[in-house]
Amino acid sequence: MLTNNKGFTLIEMLIVLMIISVLIILIIPNLAEKSQQVSDKGCNALVSVVQTQVDAYHLENGEYPANLNTLKTDKYITADQMTCQNGKNIHYEDGVVSVPK
Repeated sequence: MLTNNKGFTLIEMLIVLMIISVLIILIIPNLAEKSQQVSDKGCNALVSVVQTQVDAYHLENGEYPANLNTLKTDKYITADQMTCQNGKNIHYEDGVVSVPK
């Protein structure tokens, strides 16, 4: 009779599962933190783009726009550039673009 002894024992499988579990426990919290950092940096980049468009409007028209809707109407920005992807609205006042904390 032929015996096939190839394969893993139950102990080996449990050890591998334990190692994978520990790695997942260590990695998942770091990924969540990095996701928030990426979201914040993306929002800051969008604020910089909108500020640049405000400055372009000022150079072309000699005055700052009254609000972000003026920029949208004159096609300096699009509607989706008025809100960050994390849901924060972009704030504009007196030629300065920002995001409330």
